[in-house]
Formats: sequence, C-alpha cells, structure tokens
Amino acid sequence: MVRTTFELIRPDWPLPAGVQVAFSTRRLLSGPVSAVPWDGANLGLHVGDNAQQVRQHRIRLQQQLPAVRAIQWLDQVHGTECRHACGNEIVLPADACWTAEPGLACAVMTADCLPVLLVSANGQQLAAIHAGWRGLAAGVLEQALTCFSGSVMAMLGPAIGPAAFEVGPEVRASFAGAPASCFYRGHGDRYHANLHALARWRLEQAGVERIFGEEWCTYREATRFYSFRRDGQTGRQASLIWRE
Repeated sequence: MVRTTFELIRPDWPLPAGVQVAFSTRRLLSGPVSAVPWDGANLGLHVGDNAQQVRQHRIRLQQQLPAVRAIQWLDQVHGTECRHACGNEIVLPADACWTAEPGLACAVMTADCLPVLLVSANGQQLAAIHAGWRGLAAGVLEQALTCFSGSVMAMLGPAIGPAAFEVGPEVRASFAGAPASCFYRGHGDRYHANLHALARWRLEQAGVERIFGEEWCTYREATRFYSFRRDGQTGRQASLIWRE
C-alpha cells in the first residue's frame, strides 16, 4: 500500500518553543486522491466527496504529524463562537476552537475564507479560527481572543486575494472605519476586499501586535489550493496549530 503524504506548508515564523503550525494544500505527494472536482487532498466531509476517502485523508494527515494525538475538526457555520477543543472525535459546531492541551491540534478548513491561528506568548494556549468576511465583521477574532490571557501572536494563512474577491457595497458597509488597504473600488458599486488586511486591522484594534502571514491567494494558485469562488463545488484544505 502506498502511504499517503500531504504537502504541508510550514512557515518559518518565530513561534514559542514547542508550538507548530501547518497549512495543508490540495496536493498529495503520494497516496490515493479524491476524484474530480475534489481532486487532491480534500479534507472536507460536507462538500459531496466520498466520505470514506475524506476520513482516510484526515487519519493520514494526523499520522504525518507525530506529535499530534488528535485533531479537533469543526462544523463551520460562519458564526463567531469559539469552542474548547475536546479531541475525542466529536465535531464541534463552531468557527473557532482553542486548547491548552499538548498534542491536541486545533484545525479549521477553508477554500477562500481566511484561516487565523493564535498562540499565547508563553505557548500554552492555542486557537484556530475560520474567518470569512461575515465572521470578521461579526467579531469572530475578538471572540476567540477572549479565551486568552496575556499577549497573543497571530498567523494568517491562505485565502482569496483582493483581485479575485469582488464584493457588494453591503460588505464594505460592514467594516466602517476600515483603512484604505482593506478595500478598493471595482466596477460600478463593487469593491475588492482584502481579507488579510481586514484581519490585521481587526487584530490590531484588539491589541494584537505580533501578526505574521503571507498573502497566498487560493483563487489564483489553482494547482495548490481549493477555491470555492473559482470552482464552485470543490474540496477544503486545513490550517492547524498544536503544542508538542
């Protein structure tokens, strides 16, 4: 049997000792892939893919992370609730989760929305957040920050870039006071929204000073990332954070 091996992005960020982060892509370096249109390393059980194949992908992903004893998966609903990760195979209905347990990875799935990972300065508390524009506007980041004590470091993962993310005036109105870097005008009454810039702004407003991330674009990098806006029916990649 060919062992499944995921392509994982492991950024060189100044993390607290023992803390690790990883972003999966749609690429499998070896092993069975999902069929078209989920082709690749789909981790989403809710997108119409073969459930047995997806569960195997989740198992193989965990096995590729030897310090991880369990991954907390979420049933994401574009809300603001941040749940305490339990790590006992229960899928929590929430858009964020946090933990202080070593070996328990917090995870969120995305295919254009922004994954945000948080860690306390001492590396003891961790969180993963699913932040689309609705969640950002409603305060999902601020809600997750209430689970932390002391200073926090934030990391921004792959999301749709502003050139591909055209939105209506109602989205612009949801972010009153946002700096110019967060939106630019498109055709007619349309705007282009920058999710990375919006998250940085909201985090800075909440007092987070250490924010890292690269503006990977899920829409533009079609061979590397799933994108709902580009493809419609498609898979999901995952963003994970854990403490050894």
